[in-house]
Amino acid sequence: MISIFLVTALLIIASIFLSLYRGVVGPGVFNRVAAVNVIGTKTIALLVILGYYFERPLFFDIAILYAMLNFIGALVFAKYIERGDVCS
Repeated sequence: MISIFLVTALLIIASIFLSLYRGVVGPGVFNRVAAVNVIGTKTIALLVILGYYFERPLFFDIAILYAMLNFIGALVFAKYIERGDVCS
């Protein structure tokens, strides 16, 4: 019997591939950045669902760490777009 968690994980993976298409073909840089952030968010949800399904609490810690890295990466890129330099 296929669990609802596995079906949900497969749907999230399918939507990640749709977002990947938008990230590669996107009309502008902001659409591509938004697609990358959406992929990061969906990856976090996927890690949480798989961690619950396989009873691995370490996946939750990895998801939290990945969420922090995704947020910091978005901030750094926004600063780069705004000023043209990250360190100033």
